[in-house]
Amino acid sequence: MYRMCPSAPIMGVEVPLATMAGLTAFFAAFAGALLAILLAAPLPFLLLKPVFAWMVRRFVKLVMSEPYNENLWEMMTALQHHPPRIVVENALRASSPGVLERPFGSPVKRMDFSGLVFSPAQLSVLPAPESAHVDLRLTIGPAADKPLKLELPILAAGMAYGLGLGERVKIAIAKGTAAVGTATNSGEGPFLPEEREYARYYILQYHSGHWAKEPETLRQADAIEIRLGQGAIASAVGQIRPVSIEEKARHMLQLPDNQNLVLPSRHAEIKRPDDLAKLVDKLRNLTGGVPIGVKLAPGARLEEDLEHIVRAEVDFISLDGGEAGTKAGAPIMEDDFALPTIFALVRAVRFLRERGVKDRITLLSGGGYSTPGRCLKALALGADGIYMGTSLLWAMTHDQVLKAIPWEPPTQLTWGSGMLADRFDEEEAAGRLANFLTSFAEEMKMAVRCLGKTSLKELNADDLVALDEWTGKVTGVRLATEPYR
Repeated sequence: MYRMCPSAPIMGVEVPLATMAGLTAFFAAFAGALLAILLAAPLPFLLLKPVFAWMVRRFVKLVMSEPYNENLWEMMTALQHHPPRIVVENALRASSPGVLERPFGSPVKRMDFSGLVFSPAQLSVLPAPESAHVDLRLTIGPAADKPLKLELPILAAGMAYGLGLGERVKIAIAKGTAAVGTATNSGEGPFLPEEREYARYYILQYHSGHWAKEPETLRQADAIEIRLGQGAIASAVGQIRPVSIEEKARHMLQLPDNQNLVLPSRHAEIKRPDDLAKLVDKLRNLTGGVPIGVKLAPGARLEEDLEHIVRAEVDFISLDGGEAGTKAGAPIMEDDFALPTIFALVRAVRFLRERGVKDRITLLSGGGYSTPGRCLKALALGADGIYMGTSLLWAMTHDQVLKAIPWEPPTQLTWGSGMLADRFDEEEAAGRLANFLTSFAEEMKMAVRCLGKTSLKELNADDLVALDEWTGKVTGVRLATEPYR
């Protein structure tokens, strides 16, 4: 016969006493080990504390007594005079004699839309019902034979395939924008058929290079944007090094492996301002009437430039402010050229209204847009649509950046020539971009209802108040200290 082992109930289960004894011994040993670790943990600190205290005292004594030319504190005062960014950039210039290339645009703080706030509707003006439909639709080129109609006023800015972004990233942008009914922009790279295939609405950039200008390519566009300049590099000549060009793109451009790609500062067809009208007519006839526009960086002669553009009878204008980003721009171009976006926008709106063409010519604004509020303020000031670039890239990569950091910058995932480009997940990125743009749209709808309105076309500068005199002067918006009239 088998002898029964003594047992005891635990949570309704009979557990043998021997097993219980083993468990008790295990937990006792575990608790003892844990207690020993907790008690021993402070020992290294206690042992090192006198050494650490001596080092601190020694350092403070040296800082407080040595002359500046021998004092490490000299670095602190030097870095206040020359911030770390300047020190690093000058060090990079010292290491190589070429033009410094910096991604994502200028870090210089410029006047933006933060000096404006919306005025909520409450009683004298009632807010719109929470169930009210809000119309965010945008029509680019309403007078064109084939106007471009979008569901959202937020568009993907021109970012070049091959010279900047990788093929997977461009396809992801095409898919993400298509999912929400807005447009993507080719940028100044070679024509990528896969991007056109997945894009629902496709704006082709007509740049100063010799590529992507074949009639069969141009006819695939839903709109064409003649690029004269952009906010981050103005109209500077583009010199793209072979190492920065994706291999497939190099073959498409028929570019030798060791040769730079040059993007001229001027169009061969535009030798004087009046030639723009001829180019617009040529493209309009070639494409059967899709909207033809012009992209430029705003400067002091903005109104003069706009006058020539209006005379050319364009369908839209893309104004790229000084806060705009780029893959690689010289700091002098990013920091010291082009008007801030808000200055350019206000002046352009004023000019187009004075010329009586604001309803006919669509105004797209780009450069530094990163929040729904900032976009909506620009629309209230008179923009019709908003171009976004850098913010889209950050949203798309989301947690994919963890594939790169901390050892490599996230751009190694998105640049076509990046060492991690093959690890970029285009399907995940497309979904993230669609989520991002949908979230933007929902926040903007909420804000429009809070203004007592149901359409972007109803927004105007009266929905805003300025928090300081300078912002009020620049934008023409009344000050928050003044009563509504």
